[in-house]
Amino acid sequence: MDEIVFYDTLRAGLWSATLISMPILTVALIAGLVVGLFQALTSIQEMTLTFVPKLVAILVVFWGSMGFMTETLVGFFQTRLIPLIAGG
Repeated sequence: MDEIVFYDTLRAGLWSATLISMPILTVALIAGLVVGLFQALTSIQEMTLTFVPKLVAILVVFWGSMGFMTETLVGFFQTRLIPLIAGG
């Protein structure tokens, strides 16, 4: 395998991973900010208050974006990896 092909495939894989993780990370950030602001305003320092809402938000977004994640990953495999494996 040529060095250019290897690095191009690696770059495409990292970009696919970034696209796949972006919805979950965005929602986790927003939920964390909202819960942190709520805790700061009410002076409630309960540990489960930070964990449970973030977990629920992440699960909802993960379930809602599974189709997008699957299409992105399958597209990467079909356009990049399978031709490399089959073609040599």
